[in-house]
Amino acid sequence: MEEVAKHNYVLTPGRYVGAGAAEEDGEPFEEKFDRLTAELRAQFVEERRLEKEIEARLEALE
Repeated sequence: MEEVAKHNYVLTPGRYVGAGAAEEDGEPFEEKFDRLTAELRAQFVEERRLEKEIEARLEALE
């Protein structure tokens, strides 16, 4: 509690626990960014498909 009081009761976790070093995976940033962006776009497409399916099933229940 003394440490929390010393930080004016701010509970931001970074004040109390250390952040480990980021693990290097060897993948160049540009490639990783492109890959992750493509994955995110695919997930958005799937999200829209599922949303339409859910809406259709809800309408069928009415």
